[in-house]
Amino acid sequence: MWRGKKVVVVFPTYNEKNSIRNAVSEMFAEEYVDDVIVVNNNAVFGTDEEVKKTKAKLIYEEKQGYGYSIKCGLKEALRLEADFIIISEPDGTFISHDVVKLLAYSDDFDAVFGTRTTKELIMQGANMGVFLKWGNWTVAKMVELLFNTTVLTDVGCTMKLLSRNALEKIKDQFTVGGSRFGVELMLLVVINRINFFEIPLNYSRRVGLSSVTGKKHVAFLLGLKMISLIIKYRIKSMFCKFRLKRKQLG
Repeated sequence: MWRGKKVVVVFPTYNEKNSIRNAVSEMFAEEYVDDVIVVNNNAVFGTDEEVKKTKAKLIYEEKQGYGYSIKCGLKEALRLEADFIIISEPDGTFISHDVVKLLAYSDDFDAVFGTRTTKELIMQGANMGVFLKWGNWTVAKMVELLFNTTVLTDVGCTMKLLSRNALEKIKDQFTVGGSRFGVELMLLVVINRINFFEIPLNYSRRVGLSSVTGKKHVAFLLGLKMISLIIKYRIKSMFCKFRLKRKQLG
């Protein structure tokens, strides 16, 4: 509980068999975390057995994709009547104690995004080299510029917090089921005028290899798809404003 409000963590999993048990246990060790939901998204054999050794709630999403997995977990979090939902990854890259940072800012903001681009918090061996760091920063600045937001420095950070009210407002607007889901969530927060803030998080070495950021050409193509999605949302936003203005003018 955080100030009498229920905190639920959502972990999507696909290839984290060797790290998920420890990730769940560390989350439950944080005094503010009430529940952990693990979404098995066609995960590697043996993942279920590791999760079942913990107190986490295990659910399944058959549609393959990062976005589908997280949406499934968010839906379950609402069913569990969570007041704050923290999305993270069970691959060893994020530090469980950083939930305290996210929750501290939840008093003032309905959405708190993490950033992995703060040099001092990038641990040795973390997959945040020049290409990924500045790629995420550049695309984040594109969002910041096109939508005139507060400071953004990382579009690819999974770890973030949403209040129940924020999630209820955007839950039916998701269209992405793949790896671009994170940036779509960010864009929906922005265009729905949900107050948000970005804070620096620790970023550590991953256990195993990522199917996306582990390969530069895959990460590059994802970056292009993110840019395409951002432009699409910007055009959509401008069109909606134009229609609203015409309606007001009669």
